[in-house]
Amino acid sequence: MPTEPPRTADLTQRRLLQSVVEVARSVFGAAATSVMLVDPATGDLVFEAVAGEGEHHLVGTRLPGGTGIAGWAVLTGQPVVVDDVTESPLFARPAAESTGYVPRSIMAAPLICEGDCVGVLSVLDRDSRPRSDLGDLGSLGLLATEMATVLDLLVHLRARQTPPAPLDQPLLQRLAERLPTAPDHVRATVTKLLLMADDMLAADG
Repeated sequence: MPTEPPRTADLTQRRLLQSVVEVARSVFGAAATSVMLVDPATGDLVFEAVAGEGEHHLVGTRLPGGTGIAGWAVLTGQPVVVDDVTESPLFARPAAESTGYVPRSIMAAPLICEGDCVGVLSVLDRDSRPRSDLGDLGSLGLLATEMATVLDLLVHLRARQTPPAPLDQPLLQRLAERLPTAPDHVRATVTKLLLMADDMLAADG
């Protein structure tokens, strides 16, 4: 039976999420980065975009809701940094082994849209350059916040509604308030992400 071609909104979402994970991997020098979204029907976490380890086979793979460190971030709505997964009771080794890659460290930040957690951005085995965990968590949180903003816009597109302008004044103001304390590469990344979202939604509208 022929499958229905993916809708424009779905393709736009995939392109945006893939761009985000690729940028996040570069920012942190990570072995892998991923975005998992919550399936509202089942509560499962579904890999929607992957860069690095697992990028050729993980998209579409499901994990039960609440699984592992990423699942904890979703359930609590809190970001987390674990530098040694062997010391964390949250780490789900069988789930990691099922993906084909067992990390040594994980950072995860929830994606919050209108008060609800819709997914999680994860970074596996960031590089060993001297850095502050709080600084890394802040950078990851900034990327996750702006990604959630983009996802919210795509919800409007998927519902065939006219989305609000991605770069309206309130959004720019919120962005301006956060960016001065962000590292240069993160600031440039977030700005590029929002501009890309604006271009894609304009083309698809």
